[in-house]
Amino acid sequence: MATSARTLASCIFCKIVKGEIPSFKLVETESTYSFLDINPLAKGHALVIPKYHAQKLHDVPDEHLKDIMVIAKKIAVAQGLVDYNILQNNGRIAHQEVDHVHFHVIPKPSATDEEGLVIGWPQQKLSMEELSKLHEELKGKL
Repeated sequence: MATSARTLASCIFCKIVKGEIPSFKLVETESTYSFLDINPLAKGHALVIPKYHAQKLHDVPDEHLKDIMVIAKKIAVAQGLVDYNILQNNGRIAHQEVDHVHFHVIPKPSATDEEGLVIGWPQQKLSMEELSKLHEELKGKL
């Protein structure tokens, strides 16, 4: 059974979905809305959002997430992207700026840092014993 859509009157993305704020809509389904980012990191940078308002991914019912990756893929294919990022952040310290779950499709048109997403990857070194312990803990919770 589908969970009814939930919106927040003060949320900019909920206002976009309701047509209260104009957007450059790309693809819309019963549960999902996608549009061009108005402050893109690269030409073609798009957002894909569930119509269900939730601040973090784990708060969105599964049925409201079913179209997200399919639409992100369609946007990447339509642009002929070879290199791109799919990005989704949860919480301020994880760089989430709008408190409505959203996925970015960010083209990376060149090997330079002039366009597209620029990130670091501060890897941690864990022992096989630490990884094994974490693996067992997570498997038990899944």
